Amino acid sequence: MTIDKVVGSAEEAVADIPSGASIAVGGFGLCGIPMVMIDALLAAGPDGLDIVSNNCGVDDWGLGVLLAAKRIRKMTSSYVGENKEFERQYLSGELELELTPQGTLAEKLRAGGSGIAGFFTQTGVGTQVAEGGLPRRYNTDGSIAVASAPKQVQPFAVRGVEKEFVLEEAISTDFSLVHAKLADRHGNLVFDKSARNFSPLAAMAGRLCIAEVEQIVEAGELDADAVHLPGVFVDRIVVVGTDVEKRIERRTVSSTATKEA
Repeated sequence: MTIDKVVGSAEEAVADIPSGASIAVGGFGLCGIPMVMIDALLAAGPDGLDIVSNNCGVDDWGLGVLLAAKRIRKMTSSYVGENKEFERQYLSGELELELTPQGTLAEKLRAGGSGIAGFFTQTGVGTQVAEGGLPRRYNTDGSIAVASAPKQVQPFAVRGVEKEFVLEEAISTDFSLVHAKLADRHGNLVFDKSARNFSPLAAMAGRLCIAEVEQIVEAGELDADAVHLPGVFVDRIVVVGTDVEKRIERRTVSSTATKEA
């Protein structure tokens, strides 16, 4: 039986995402973000969203457009330093933040997509990540309204040396949104170099995954060894073409070539 997961438009793909949904979103900075899906979600209008993503884009691009429209209730992220509106909303008590170490966030998403309830890691032991007290939401007067709770810490012997590890729970979400370079109609995805970043993990964590892709091929045309994410994790595909806008988050090179002395 042929399973064709391609849908007609981004609007159709996100039409059933309701207010209050939890969504894992691929990307790292502005690299590999599903911007077409984000714009479609902005137009669709759901609010009170719980977003899990490495960061929240910038003020006018990426997840930053949803944030500016007051559509996001909570962010679970590892880096939040490129968005002034994010800072304002967080410090004023309008936005809840679950700040998570980057590698831990990646593993929490992978675990959620793999049916693993949790795992122990050394990352965060001896800090507020494990001991609790990280501000998750502020009051308008700057006092802490909600703080992170303490987590279970347990010793394990690793290579004959006993060390402490903190228990981290897996993340699974209602939906996930990712951007890929290439897909077949069964949903097998190929990402473009560093644009792969968190995307396979975010895709796995969503109970319903929507992938925007630049190119589509027929089933059987992809080399199985080239597939980065099997189609079993992908439910819907939207073809967005190769000319989608891809912004650079922070340009770090000169606009003109340096002349040799």
